[in-house]
Parts: sequence; structure tokens; C-alpha cells
Amino acid sequence: MAKPATRKTATRLSIDDRTADILNAARQIISEKGYEKILLADIARQAGIVEGTIYRYFQNKRDLLVKVAELWFGEQLTADSHLDGISGTQNKLRHVAWRTLSIIKREPVLSRFMLMELRPDPNYRSTPFFELNRHFTRETLQICKDAIASGEFHADVSPTLMRDMLHGCIEHRTWAFLRGEGDFSPDEVAEGIATVVYRGMLAHPVPSQPAAALETLVSRLEKVAERLEQKPPQAGRGNQLR
Repeated sequence: MAKPATRKTATRLSIDDRTADILNAARQIISEKGYEKILLADIARQAGIVEGTIYRYFQNKRDLLVKVAELWFGEQLTADSHLDGISGTQNKLRHVAWRTLSIIKREPVLSRFMLMELRPDPNYRSTPFFELNRHFTRETLQICKDAIASGEFHADVSPTLMRDMLHGCIEHRTWAFLRGEGDFSPDEVAEGIATVVYRGMLAHPVPSQPAAALETLVSRLEKVAERLEQKPPQAGRGNQLR
């Protein structure tokens, strides 16, 4: 009795409300089953409608999935990135990398659909997703432009290439995870990517960590040598450095 009542009430919904119901139902099913094996019948059941009703609002299953992905991506763009509260170029690069990695980690199914189904489309550059992606990566581009303008980064490498390096590393590092073959830590990966990009682009590189580590090791060895010189050798044995 409850199900027919739900469907009867649903028929009074406006076009926008009906569309939203279907999209919400599709997103929930996608998150549970993935997009590869999803059936329109599952979505219809979740939305409390008959399967044929979906075709009044969407051409086919792919059209529906594309709309779900577009809605989801739009949500990521409107969310506050909190970049304004972060200072320092390396910290900003780390943050934008961490934000992107966290989205992928949190929404692997929709991320996989975006990267593996929509991006390879020959018409991708003419789709809304191309512009959405450019907007999403605009913060990274601006960080690099500001670093070049201040003299912190080399001026002979374009900000666009730096942006592509950072986000390209993110995609490459998360491929296995999106295929269900591995895992990753957003914190660790963001730290590594930001460090590589930042140190590689610095106009005046800072002393490397290996040099500092070598200096520390030399200091420790000198202290050991001093202790050995003060300790008389045992009979029949020479001094040994341990």
C-alpha cells in the first residue's frame, strides 16, 4: 500500500523536482553498485517510479550518468576550498593537491566515471566538463602565476605546465585506486607532489636535505672518534668503530 501511494504523490511533482529525485536516486545507486553494472530499473525503484518515466527526462542511461557527474562536479566547484587561509606557495600547492586527492578518495566511483569515461571522449573539449575542470584547476594556475611574479619560481616554465604537472601526478598516482587495485593517503601523496613541484621550480633552491643529513652524520662520527681516542684500547684488540 505504501509504494503505490508514493508513486501517486510523485506524479504531482514538477519537472525540476522529478528530475532532482531521479538524479538523487541515481547517485545513491551509483555509490552502492558503481556505474558499470547499474540498471535503470534500480534507479526507478529507488526513486519510486516506473522505469519508463526516466526516459521522459533523460535520453538513456549514459545521459543520466553524465548529468549526475555534472551535478557532482558542480558541487565540488561551489565548495569553499579554504585556500585564502593558507600562506606560502608550497603550503598552497600541498592544499590544492590534498583537496583533489580527498575528493577522489571520498567519491571514487564518480571520479572514475569522470576520468575513464568522460575524459577519453573525442568531444570532451566541447563538453561542460572541460570548462568545469579548467575552473577547478584555476587555483593551482594562479598559485604558480603568483610565484613567478614574485620571483619565487622560474619564469621560463609556463604556469599552465606547472598546473598540468601537479594534477597529472594526481591522476597517475590514483589510477590503481580507481581501478580497485590499491590505496593511497591523500596527506602523503599531496606532500610528495607539492614538494617535487615546489623544489623543482624554485628560482633560488634551498640547500638540499641530503647535504644537511651528511653534515649531521659527520658531526656524529667526529664525536664517536673523540670518545674512542679517550678510551684506552683493550689488550689484543684494536679500536673498533661501532
